[in-house]
Amino acid sequence: MSDITRDDVRAAVGAGMMSEAQAASLIALAQSRSGVRQHMSGLDEPFELFRGFNEIFIVVGLVILFAGWLGLTGFSIAATSSSGYLLTGLYAFICMGVTIGLARYFTLTRRMVAPSIALSVFFAQGAGQLGMAIGWAIGGQLPMTITIASATAVLLLCVYYLYFRVPFTMALIAGGTFLTAFAAVTIGGTFPQDPNEIFLLTAEGPFAILTMVLGLVGLAVALRFDISDPHRITRRAASGFWLHVIAAPAIVNTVALTLFTVGTLSAQLLLVGFVNAMAIFAIVIDRRSFLVSGVGYIVALSITVMEDQAFIAVLLLGLVLIFLGAKWEAIRRGLMNRMPGFPGKTRLPPWELMTENT
Repeated sequence: MSDITRDDVRAAVGAGMMSEAQAASLIALAQSRSGVRQHMSGLDEPFELFRGFNEIFIVVGLVILFAGWLGLTGFSIAATSSSGYLLTGLYAFICMGVTIGLARYFTLTRRMVAPSIALSVFFAQGAGQLGMAIGWAIGGQLPMTITIASATAVLLLCVYYLYFRVPFTMALIAGGTFLTAFAAVTIGGTFPQDPNEIFLLTAEGPFAILTMVLGLVGLAVALRFDISDPHRITRRAASGFWLHVIAAPAIVNTVALTLFTVGTLSAQLLLVGFVNAMAIFAIVIDRRSFLVSGVGYIVALSITVMEDQAFIAVLLLGLVLIFLGAKWEAIRRGLMNRMPGFPGKTRLPPWELMTENT
C-alpha cells in the first residue's frame, strides 16, 4: 500500500470526506510520528518551491526549451507590417498552447511544484506577447501597447489559474495588475521622474497612491484566501501567500519610504511605530512577509541615526528576528490569547490547535 501524501489529504478535503480541521490534525499527527513536529508548538507557514531535484532537472529542461523557442521565433516581431502582428500573435498562441499541454501533465497529472511555476511564467510571457500583437495591430503608442499587453496577460492568467490552480500564478496576476495600472496612467503623459516616486507619497503624480491602493486591494484578496482556508491545507492558502508577497512590499514600502525620506525626529518615531504595527499585524495573521518588508527600513534608520553604533543595532535586530523565527508560534499564541475579540479573529489560522500532544 502506498503512503498517503499531502495531496491525497487535500483531495479528501476537496471531496468533502473530511474537514480542513480534521485534515490539519491528521497532517500534524503524521509529522509528529515522523519527528518533524517534535519541537514545533504551532502551525507553520507553508511554502514550497520544489519537492526534489528531479523537479529542478525538469525546470532546467523547460527553460532550455523555452529559450530555444524564443531564439527561433524571437521575443517579438517588428511591428512595421501586418505580417509582424500576425506572426507575433501566432507564436504567442503556439507558446500558450504548448504550455497548457505541458501543464496538463506536470501540474494536473504529476502534481509537480517547480515545473508548474515555470510553466505559469512561460504562459504569462505568451499571453503578454499576444497582447503586444493586439496593441501593435491597433496602432497604439508604447504606453497603450504595454497597457493592452499586461491587461491581456492578467485576464488570461486568471483563466489559467482557474483551470490549473497554481498558487504562484497569483503573484503573476498581481504583478500584471500593477503594470497595467501604471501603464494606463502613463497613457496621459504622466511618467515617474524617479523610481522612488512609485513609493513616495510626497512625490508628484499618482504612482505612490496607486501603489498603496493596489497593495491594500491585494491584501484584502490575500486575507480572503487565508480566511477561506485557515488551516492552510488547500492551495488557497498558498495562493494567499504569493499575494502577501506582492501586497506587503507595496504597502510597507510606500509608508516606510515616505517617512524615512522626511528625516525629522517625529517621522523617524512614526516609522518605528509603523514597523512595529506591521510586525504585530504579521503575527496576528500569521504571515511573515510584512515583517520582512519592514526590516530593511529599520536597518537603514539605525545606520542613519546611530552612525558609529549602527552595527550594534543591526546585531540586536538580527537576534530579534532569530528569536521571532524560533518562537513565532508561542509568541503568536500568547498575543492572540491576550487580544480582545474582533471580527474575523476566529477565522484566522488557529493558534492553539496543534500542540506537541496533537
